[in-house]
Amino acid sequence: MNIRFSERASGLKASEIRELLKLTEMPEIISFAGGLPAPELFPVEEMKGIMQEVLDTQGRAALQYSSTEGYKPLREIIANERMKPAGVNVSYENIAITNGSQQGIEFSAKIFLNEGDIVVCESPSYLGAINAFKSYRPKFVEIPMDDNGMIIEELEKALAENKGKVKMIYTIPDFQNPTGRTMPDDRRKRIAELAAEYEIPVIEDNPYGDLIYEGERHPSIKSFDKEGWVIYLGTFSKNFCPGLRLAWVCAEPEILDKYIIVKQGVDLQAGTLDQRATALFMQKYDLNEHIEKIKKVYEKRRDLMLDSMKKYFPAGVKYTHPVGGLFTWVELREDLDAKELMKDALAENVAYVPGGSFFPNGGHENYFRLNYSCMSDEKIVEGVKRLGKVLDKYYK
Repeated sequence: MNIRFSERASGLKASEIRELLKLTEMPEIISFAGGLPAPELFPVEEMKGIMQEVLDTQGRAALQYSSTEGYKPLREIIANERMKPAGVNVSYENIAITNGSQQGIEFSAKIFLNEGDIVVCESPSYLGAINAFKSYRPKFVEIPMDDNGMIIEELEKALAENKGKVKMIYTIPDFQNPTGRTMPDDRRKRIAELAAEYEIPVIEDNPYGDLIYEGERHPSIKSFDKEGWVIYLGTFSKNFCPGLRLAWVCAEPEILDKYIIVKQGVDLQAGTLDQRATALFMQKYDLNEHIEKIKKVYEKRRDLMLDSMKKYFPAGVKYTHPVGGLFTWVELREDLDAKELMKDALAENVAYVPGGSFFPNGGHENYFRLNYSCMSDEKIVEGVKRLGKVLDKYYK
C-alpha cells in the first residue's frame, strides 16, 4: 500500500525493546522487565462494592459525559490529600485529570515543544517520556546523574550554554525510573530556582513518591516553586489501580488551561465512572493505609532482590540501592552490551530491560533495569540466580 503518512508519523518506529519484551510474556520466563504493580495487592473486593454503589446512587451521571478538567470531588481530594503530602498547597482549580501520567507527558510535549527545541532530562531517563518527546523532534541535552540524581552543576552549565533554546526540563526526582535514585531537597530547591531564573517549565513526574521505604518523604520540586514554572504530574497507577488510568496535572491556571484545551481535542475527558468510583473509594477508605500495605510488600521484595544480587552476581557488577520505588539499575563493564546479553538471559528464561533505550542520544549499552514489585519471593531469587549464571560467563 502506498500510504502517505505525515512526517511525524513516518518518523515513529517500533521500539526494539518492546519487540524483544514480547518474548517475556511466555509463562516460563521470569520477567523483571515491566514496571507493573503487584496485582494481588489491588483492592478488588472493595472496588466491587464501590462500583456497585456508584451505579446504584449515581448511575446515570456516572455513565454520562463529564467535564474535561475532571470530576470536582476527585480533584478536591487530590488537592487536599495527595498534593499536601508533597508540600504543595493548591485548590481543585489547579488540578486536571488525565488518562494516566503518560498522557500528561505527551500533552507537555504538545504544549511546549517545537521541532529543534531542547529538552533537558536526566541521563538516563524514563523511556516512555523519551518516546513521547521524540515525536515532536526536539534535541535532548542529557544531564549526568550521581547517587543523588541529576547533578545540579551540570544542569546549570547546560542551561547557561543553551540559554534561550531550552523549552522544558523533565525530571523524576523520587526513586527515578530507571535508576531508583532520589534527589535531595537542596537540588529540588535549586531546580525550582533555575526554572524561574531562565523561565523554563519543569515537568516534575512523580509516580513513585508514595512508595518510600527508608527515611522521610522529600518535598516536591513544586513545593519550592514560587512563580508557577513547575508542572507536577501525579498518578493513581502505582499506589492504587493502574487499570483505571487516572492521573493528574497540577499547575497554575494559565498553564493548566492549555492542558485542558489539548485534552478536549484528544479524548474529551477521563472516564466518568472511574473518576466517581475512585473519589468514593477515597471517601470510604484510607488510601494511605492501602499504600502502607503495598510498601511493606515492595520493601521486602526490594531487599530480597538486592540480597540475591549480592549473593549471585559476580564481582564487578554494580547496581543501585533504591530507598523506594520499583527499580534497581545495573551497570556492567563498558565492553559489554546488555542487549546482546539479553539473548543469553532469555535462553535461561529470565528477562530485564536493556539500558540503552533510556538514553535519548544513544550509547550506554552496558546497563539494564530490573523491577522487583510484581514477582513472588521465589521467582525473585530464582530469576536473579539465573541472571548471575549469565553474567558469570562474562566475568570469568
